[in-house]
Amino acid sequence: MSFSVLIETGPWAGWRTWPHDTFESGVGPFYYRKDEAGRVICRFIAEPRHMNGGGFMHGGCFLTFADYSCFAICEDVTNGQPAVTVNLSGDFLSSAQVGETLEATGEVTRAGGRLIYVRGLITANQRPALSFTSVITRVTRKPKEA
Repeated sequence: MSFSVLIETGPWAGWRTWPHDTFESGVGPFYYRKDEAGRVICRFIAEPRHMNGGGFMHGGCFLTFADYSCFAICEDVTNGQPAVTVNLSGDFLSSAQVGETLEATGEVTRAGGRLIYVRGLITANQRPALSFTSVITRVTRKPKEA
């Protein structure tokens, strides 16, 4: 079960997004799709609102995109079921500027009963910009109390 939505028109036609995630939609929006080999690719275009005071991509934006990408990368493992980030770590390799295309790819390195381990790389105009690792845990929604 996946709550992603396929974009059918415009420049992002063929890409998917999660419009119900209001935080990521507000920061991004971010998009993902699978390439011909089945590899997940996540992408967005850097805008002025993504920059820090020095004119470079804010670290928080990089990490938010990395977190989004982890969930896209492990979507086949979670089967759209609820999961949350337990740990996210990133190493900044270079900066990004307005107008650059940010792209993330990665892999699930291990998936057990509850924990899913992901690693990946974000590039800015094909230049390595952030390497990341993450641990995600599956969660069960508690019923709402009356």
